[in-house]
Amino acid sequence: MNILCVGDVVGTIGCGMLRKVLPSIKQQYSVDVCIVNGENAADGNGLTPVAIKNIFDSGADVITGGNHTYRRREIYEILDSESTIIRPGNYPSNAPGKGICMVDRGKYTVAVINLLGVVYMDPLACPFDTLDEMLKEANNPKFCVVDFHAEATAEKKALAFYADGRVSAIFGTHTHVQTADEQILPKGTGYITDVGMTGPSVSVLGIRPDQAVYKMHEKLPTRFNTADGPCQFNAVLFTLCENTGKTVGVKRINITD
Repeated sequence: MNILCVGDVVGTIGCGMLRKVLPSIKQQYSVDVCIVNGENAADGNGLTPVAIKNIFDSGADVITGGNHTYRRREIYEILDSESTIIRPGNYPSNAPGKGICMVDRGKYTVAVINLLGVVYMDPLACPFDTLDEMLKEANNPKFCVVDFHAEATAEKKALAFYADGRVSAIFGTHTHVQTADEQILPKGTGYITDVGMTGPSVSVLGIRPDQAVYKMHEKLPTRFNTADGPCQFNAVLFTLCENTGKTVGVKRINITD
């Protein structure tokens, strides 16, 4: 079984790159389930109904979120009604949406879980404890992939070892820079610290370089805009054993215009 996890889609330009590349990638690698992080898919951060449609039309099966999930109020009702758009499960239970969805493929079902880190991030519930609770509520599914949207690499790696052998794979999102540490942990969980970004290549995490430089150098408030120009598509492909649910192969994918 092949699970494709696509890095944070940034703005309209990132949605365009996703639509351009994803269908052929799914065909090339015989993808069974495609998970796309879409929390930055709207221009100016967040997720809008238009961005949601663009991502699903491109071939995504599940859209995951992160710290910008609730930036746009117009999707709150969609989060409650659409099971294949999920938000970090360690937000309070009364927040719109859910942190897990089940992708039914007939002979098997894949659980997709979304969590948010708490190191240098919002003070939400412990992602370690939340993962335990969600796995228990889902009856410890054989096939389970986790999008851990977190800032600190150590927190991502620690959660991966904590979950090793209990989930099929964990991929990190949020930092928009693809890491070169794809691996299979000792008990069979596939892992990568950050899957990367789908968006403008000549940018600072998707933002116009001049604006990022001004913010970092001058220390003054500035309005960020999504950069334009050539794009990149970052993803990771996990191959799971259909008998055990464990990862047997991990492949990074990096495509540029």
